[in-house]
Amino acid sequence: MKKRDELDPQRLIRHRAMDLLARREHSAHELQAKLVEKFPEHAPLVEPVLAGLTRDNLQSDQRFAESYVCALIHRGQGPYRIRQALQQRGVDTSLAEQTIAVCDEDWFELAVQVMHKKYGRQPCTDFTERAKRSRFLQYRGFSAEQIRACFTDNEKYDD
Repeated sequence: MKKRDELDPQRLIRHRAMDLLARREHSAHELQAKLVEKFPEHAPLVEPVLAGLTRDNLQSDQRFAESYVCALIHRGQGPYRIRQALQQRGVDTSLAEQTIAVCDEDWFELAVQVMHKKYGRQPCTDFTERAKRSRFLQYRGFSAEQIRACFTDNEKYDD
């Protein structure tokens, strides 16, 4: 980095933001938090730098949401957990909903895959095992309807 960049805090902040964005997509909220933490003495300059990055299409909450949703689906997370994670990272609720809706994922099939990966293909034969598996899927962010669909109608319970 050149000497004059070290004197211009706005350039320094922009350079750091671009370094972060080069590694992975960040939401504006995440990026702002990281930059304010790194440059607390220049916190008022962070907002205009972020606006410039957004204007130059170097930072996009849309792109972040799309890549983050794909990553969480790949890790076996359900729609409720994904929605919550996006909101925690400062993504607008409507953008989160829209991104989840257009991802074209079969949530029922994903819930079954996640359950089979964790518990194998053995059907559960008692109520406690079914409750355990249901809690696991609920923690992963699947709806009650998606969880119910994971259990076949022919399972019988000893309890």
